[in-house]
Amino acid sequence: MTRRSARLLLAGIAALAFALDQATKAIAVMALEGQPRIAVIGDLVGFAFLRNPGAAFGMGASSTWIFSAIAVAVFFAIVIAARRLRSPLWAVGLGLLLGGLLGNLFDRLLRPPGFFHGAVVDFIDLHFFVCNVADIAITGAAAILMLAALKGTPLDEAQAQPQENHD
Repeated sequence: MTRRSARLLLAGIAALAFALDQATKAIAVMALEGQPRIAVIGDLVGFAFLRNPGAAFGMGASSTWIFSAIAVAVFFAIVIAARRLRSPLWAVGLGLLLGGLLGNLFDRLLRPPGFFHGAVVDFIDLHFFVCNVADIAITGAAAILMLAALKGTPLDEAQAQPQENHD
């Protein structure tokens, strides 16, 4: 895969994840805010509107700006990594991570109560926690990036030299 096609794959997946996240959040704000939980599979899965100022499980609610700053740093790390990118596996993983990161960062920057302190819109109730499409993209990215790392797949597959058999 060329660097250009890997970057396009990363950007396309990021744009799709971001757009899907923001579209579903807009629907959740319109349809679910102020409403009781909607059960889909009993208590196991449903829709419940929540504005989360913290991270996972609401931790760090008073430090929202820290999560925003970390997200900005990760954004730049992905941009730098993309310069070497040729692996489709890394492109998909980093694209999901970037899309999810941007979806939640957008909330933190632009949603109430204010810039860098905004609460993330969560609405997918999975019994133990409430999440959103960005969170699902980030979780999928973590799984894909761990797989790439465990397989030893480099960012730039052209760097990987085939091992010669000396037997």
